[in-house]
Formats: sequence, C-alpha cells, structure tokens
Amino acid sequence: MHTKTMEGLIGARTNMNLVNTPMRVYKEARRKGNLEVMERAMGYVGEFSDKAEEYKAEADEGMKEEGREAREKEKLEQEEAIRKRREEREKQEEKLEKEINGDTVTDTVEISEEGKVLLKGNEALESTGADGLKAAAVKDPVIYTDTGKSVPAEQAVNISVSV
Repeated sequence: MHTKTMEGLIGARTNMNLVNTPMRVYKEARRKGNLEVMERAMGYVGEFSDKAEEYKAEADEGMKEEGREAREKEKLEQEEAIRKRREEREKQEEKLEKEINGDTVTDTVEISEEGKVLLKGNEALESTGADGLKAAAVKDPVIYTDTGKSVPAEQAVNISVSV
C-alpha cells in the first residue's frame, strides 16, 4: 500500500473518531442550554471534520498514484513477456531452419565388443511375447532421428554423442 494512502486513511479515521468527543460535549451543553459551550464544541467538530476531509483527499491521491504505478508495472511486465516470447519464437525458427537445411545434429552411440557379442547372441534366440507367440529379435539395428523416425543403421557401428 502506498504511504500517502495509509497516512490518509489513518488520519481520516483518527479525526472522525475525534469528532465524537466534541459532539458529546455539544449534546450535553444543548441539554443544559449552554450556547457558549455548544458553539465552541461545534467549532472543534468543524475543525476535525475539515482535517478528516483533507486526509481523505490525500488518501484518494495516494490511491490514484498507486493505480498509476500498478498500471506501469503491468505494462512493463507485458512488454517483458512479449520480448521473451519473440526470443523463444526466433530460437524455434532457427532450429526449424537448421532441420530443413539438413544441419540436424545426430547422436551416435558406440557399442563395445561385449555388446556386439550379446547382440549376435540375441539375434540367434527367439523370444516369446505376452500373447504366447514367438517373435524374432530385431536383426537389423536402427537409429532414431530427432523427429522419431527410424533409419537403418550403417554396418560400421561408430556412434558418438555430443551435447
């Protein structure tokens, strides 16, 4: 909350509470018929009411400033979000353009000698699926691209991974 707003609200409330005392004195003086005390009490009531109005105006001004600041802050946040979205879109466009031009980055994996032996052993075996049918192991190794398409692997198995 803005300082002017807090000060205005507190000042207005305090002065409105202070009005109660001279009003009580006024009512008692009216009951007794003392005009001099009644006039003096009403003077105090007027002063406190005027101060309460001044504080109310200050609170209103503070709320207007607070609203302006909030709108400016929101505008800056929106501009920042737009800038970030543009940057992300440009990065996506660059990535898409690289893929279209064939500059795609492929990952490669190197299989050890033990792995090659196990692969040949698995090719010879047949496995039974969940439905009880026997399925042959995949005999031709494949490589999956960034888009998820499978491409037959070359016979020379040299795959390198770079990040």
